[in-house]
Amino acid sequence: MGWRNERGVALIIVLLSTMLLTALAVSLVLLTSSETLLTANYRNAHDALYAADAAVERVVQDLLTVGQWNDLLQAGNLQSSFTEGATSVRLPDGTQLDVARECARVQAETNRLHVWGANDPTWRVYAYGPMANMLPEGVDSRAYVLVLVGDDPSESDGNPLADTNGVLTLHAEAWGAGGSHKVIEMTVARTASNEIERGYIAQRGQEEWNQRARKAAVQTPGRALTEMKMSVGGGLATQ
Repeated sequence: MGWRNERGVALIIVLLSTMLLTALAVSLVLLTSSETLLTANYRNAHDALYAADAAVERVVQDLLTVGQWNDLLQAGNLQSSFTEGATSVRLPDGTQLDVARECARVQAETNRLHVWGANDPTWRVYAYGPMANMLPEGVDSRAYVLVLVGDDPSESDGNPLADTNGVLTLHAEAWGAGGSHKVIEMTVARTASNEIERGYIAQRGQEEWNQRARKAAVQTPGRALTEMKMSVGGGLATQ
């Protein structure tokens, strides 16, 4: 019996080992890149959410100085002291944002859904600007915030330009790095002690506008905040 020629076997083994090690290295690089991207997205999303919430807290202080909240709804030119910079800016992701256009977008969505009928809010621009300029000493954030004010849609007077129950709705949006975008809506009620109570309605991302059709908030000035939710199958439920 003759000997079989085994020349080249070592080269094949080396090539297979190299391919295996290369595949493992590529997998580790992809895993590390994915984890880094997920961490960045998580950080950017929370930065935008905190910016929207901080914007609401900031403008609530200015609402206390407005004697008649009807002036905010009817005139449309009363604004918070936090109106920083130009109304048309470039966001961290490079897209252009225009305050008036964003207000029109929110109004169009409200009109399209038409959840509250004649009581649908008429939104007014109340505050806007970079989150970094919100405090005198600055804020470590790249987010840009916009706050709109409208009448409480739970009223039944059919006039969104008249506040009859001492309650307003604040719609705050924040755009951050990486295309992050967060939305918060909150009702605020003027109490008998000239303070403001806050009622949390919802946090929505850009893709969650359909949630508006399943919720409406009801507030009572000077009392504990209440909330009304409407489900698709169960009707209205008050908490």
